[in-house]
Amino acid sequence: MAGLAAQAGVKLRPHAKTHKSPVSAHLQLARGAVGQCTQKVAEAEVLAWGGVPDILVSNEVVSPRKLARLGALTRIARIAVCADHPDGVAAIEAAAEAAGTRLSVLVVIDVGTGRCGVAPGEAAEALARRIAASRHLAFGGLQAYRGRAQHRRSPEERAAAIAEAAQAAGRTVEGLRRAGLDCPIVGGAGTGTFALEAVSGVFTELQVGSYAFMDADYARNDPPPPFRQALFVLATVMSVPRDGAAVVDAGHKALPTDSGMRLVWGRDGIRYEGPSDEHGRLVLEPGAARPKLGERLRLVPGHCDPTVDRYGWYVGIRNGRAECLWPVAARGTMA
Repeated sequence: MAGLAAQAGVKLRPHAKTHKSPVSAHLQLARGAVGQCTQKVAEAEVLAWGGVPDILVSNEVVSPRKLARLGALTRIARIAVCADHPDGVAAIEAAAEAAGTRLSVLVVIDVGTGRCGVAPGEAAEALARRIAASRHLAFGGLQAYRGRAQHRRSPEERAAAIAEAAQAAGRTVEGLRRAGLDCPIVGGAGTGTFALEAVSGVFTELQVGSYAFMDADYARNDPPPPFRQALFVLATVMSVPRDGAAVVDAGHKALPTDSGMRLVWGRDGIRYEGPSDEHGRLVLEPGAARPKLGERLRLVPGHCDPTVDRYGWYVGIRNGRAECLWPVAARGTMA
């Protein structure tokens, strides 16, 4: 990903909501990333105290207590945050003034996700002017993420969605320039569409996360992103009760199902289905090799981000040998 971003002339700011690890963040920084994104203040705190120098909270923070924590964090890292409402900007401004610091604020624009975001164009420009006029804030740019486009299966669908997002963001950037405001960051992109944002001529940062690990849902895209699967949950066959079936000790508590069922890695003809809290049922197609009692299988998560948040450690394997053990230091950081 770092090489592809450099080739396209855009910056790479990976999203730490995927890996939740200062170790992973430093590996990405060593390969050319300019910083990290987080979704939560607590994630930003873990990264900053882990030595990550540049962090964008690519989400809106409105709680005065959380904003006070962000203000304090500027003493050890460069911090930016997002807003889509004048009241949100005022809250960030008050926190920055109280902390005796200056916070960078990006305006969130709705480019088709239908979640947070002010309308592109005049409304976004007005909010940017409000930020730029503050003695305690700096206008950091635009946050223009089209999240649902990442998992649209066909390349035509993804291209159409990102073309729409780029048009809306580009129109807003031009309006800001006419108003005398530079737009340092136009951020967005994701593992499913990064190549489209990279060549758009509008986006300046790729805020991708899942590429580092991949998952079963991204594998369903046509074509899938050009990255190898790297994240697995190791499960043990705990029962072989009948022909054509087996049970593993990994159910709902082990892997999320929000993006569909997980896959059994490297075992053709075996399908995972019917999870309960602590069990996962495997269905064998005719002719498939039956797993043995006690056999350990690698499961590919349907969605990597919430899977990572369920575990305390990564075990790094290379060529069948355990090589490293890294803490998932930002696990459970919801605040």
